[in-house]
Amino acid sequence: MTAKFFKHLYFRLPNIIKLLISVVFIMTLFGIIIHFVEPRQFPTIFDGVWWAFVTAATVGYGDYVPLTSSGRIVAISLILTGGGIIAFYISSISSETIKKEHDLQHGKLRFKGNNHLVFIGWNERTRQLIKTVTDIFPEVQIVLIDRTERRIYYQEFPVHFIHGDATEDSILDMANIHQASRVLITADDSKNERQADNWTILSVLAVRGNNKDIPIVAEVLSKVQVENALRAGATTIISSNDFMSILFFHELSHKKTAAPFEDIIQILNQKQFSHTKCPKELVDLTFLEASSILLKQGHLLLGIIREKECKIHPPTGFVLKEGDILLSLLDW
Repeated sequence: MTAKFFKHLYFRLPNIIKLLISVVFIMTLFGIIIHFVEPRQFPTIFDGVWWAFVTAATVGYGDYVPLTSSGRIVAISLILTGGGIIAFYISSISSETIKKEHDLQHGKLRFKGNNHLVFIGWNERTRQLIKTVTDIFPEVQIVLIDRTERRIYYQEFPVHFIHGDATEDSILDMANIHQASRVLITADDSKNERQADNWTILSVLAVRGNNKDIPIVAEVLSKVQVENALRAGATTIISSNDFMSILFFHELSHKKTAAPFEDIIQILNQKQFSHTKCPKELVDLTFLEASSILLKQGHLLLGIIREKECKIHPPTGFVLKEGDILLSLLDW
């Protein structure tokens, strides 16, 4: 039973570990043999093992040398067997390192960290956000999930890339979604608005199914899908089309004497419109009290949606209720 257990355990080990065990076993065997063949030249087994490693690795210090014919026959056998296995072991380490780097670039490796950010979707918005996060918070680990990109170089974008569909549990498990701190889902630029929003909502459902407590920030293109995204489990909704509409309106309506719209771009590039369910801690607080709390968190509260009625900048004494949706500008 014990022999079968160790045999089973051995075959479950990684190949590189099994190869290392084989190297140590063969070198130790030859060290024992040479010790008994030439006990004067190799007074201890450790001296024999040392000689075996030095000889097989072709280092050749010359501090221990077999003198008898029997000892030299042992040395020849060691060179023919042990030298090859050590060379194979070293080449295997190099091959394993290259394979790991290849798998990392192609999104095939599981992420083993925790308290990390998960970004779903690879586009210009994601690239800019990765740069901003890594510049401000270099210690934060980012996992990127995308099904369209085939390769991402870590040297260019310091993220752990996972290639696959974020609506699949196996892909989310590779991203260690259970121990992530926050998820951002961006709209798929390769699809039309309806398809992109449907995929976003499916991704929200998949993430929420794997982690019921994690905050989920989702980009939704169509206003009609905001409620569905919130029902699916999104914590915060980013309406990027709202931002673009206001920017276009500003450009179309500004007078020639007005400053060009690049000034507003610099401000709004750092913010996005957000739809968020009213947190429990803000229920029964006034609009003014909630605004002060959210401002400290980087949210500029603009108004609320209650029973499908939008109230922009209500009176300061207006009391928030459970089920309200908060409209705010969110700092990126």
